[in-house]
Amino acid sequence: MKAARITLCPVANGEIRGFAMPSMTAMQLDRPGTPLRPVERDMPHPGKGEVLIAVAACGICRTDLHVVDGDIHGSLPIVPGHEIVGRIVEQGKGAGRFATGTRVGVPWLGHTCGHCAWCRDHAENLCDEPQFTGFTRDGGFATHVVADERFCFAIPDRFGDVEATPLLCAGLIGYRALRMAGKAQRIGFYGFGAAAHILAQIATWQRREVFAFTSPGDTAAQDFARMLGCAWAGGSDKPSPAPLDAAIIFAPVGALVPAALRAVRKGGTVICAGIHMSDISAFPYRDLWEERSIRSVANLTRADGDEFFALIADIPVRTSTTPYPLVKANEALDDLRNGRLNGAAVLVP
Repeated sequence: MKAARITLCPVANGEIRGFAMPSMTAMQLDRPGTPLRPVERDMPHPGKGEVLIAVAACGICRTDLHVVDGDIHGSLPIVPGHEIVGRIVEQGKGAGRFATGTRVGVPWLGHTCGHCAWCRDHAENLCDEPQFTGFTRDGGFATHVVADERFCFAIPDRFGDVEATPLLCAGLIGYRALRMAGKAQRIGFYGFGAAAHILAQIATWQRREVFAFTSPGDTAAQDFARMLGCAWAGGSDKPSPAPLDAAIIFAPVGALVPAALRAVRKGGTVICAGIHMSDISAFPYRDLWEERSIRSVANLTRADGDEFFALIADIPVRTSTTPYPLVKANEALDDLRNGRLNGAAVLVP
């Protein structure tokens, strides 16, 4: 049953009557660096090409943490959250890609213009006029969310609502980063959280050798990495035990870039997979020489999503999640901020 708000409405003779207005609950960010606060809003209605989704679960990504902490700046006030799984309950005019009642996922990239040079060149992840879920348009830390149906994905049936949420960003963005690694056989993952724990399973299934570099002394994360099939796990302050063909940096720590460059072989690639990173430390040219390269990952495309979900339909990927009630969003963010999680935190309305 939907929550309801009682609204007072004057009628012609001056009499005041009450009637129920459907409403929704959300955790809203008013200012960076402040806790999210619960708010009640009138139920939104989808516009042209949009759908209204009843949120079943929403994962918490490190990007959400950057939004809340003010490391990146979007629209305010905003409802964060872009790893959304839920069911369509209302369709806007012209929407019809999914039937009402269909379970869908909503990712970070929420809308593109479709007409800029990037969109026309099949690089919509670099669109000049994008919208991002939970950053420039309201996201899934709520009971309901409105989404552009073109940027929703069908979720494989074998994943439950909670376990599917990390796939919508940690999985999708991580997969784009893995593709940038090309045919690299030995890959280093710097930072072993939500994205790396999914990508490690994909990479080992592809018969690649994965080395996991964690925060120094984080033996729990190292044990977790080995449990998921990583060939080696140790602190990021340690040199790689063997030259890497490629390295993917998930941790938002700029100092890891020179370290990863020193770990990759000639012609190797270092891929920075986050939307935000602290300043990269100065390093000597010799660490970059011999055709080593540094790349960044920006957002995703719908083609990435289609390819990713088709791939994992055949791979026994399992996500590690810790569910929290929606009203505990601040507690979940704090656990992520302080490294108290293996895998992903998930809000459940």
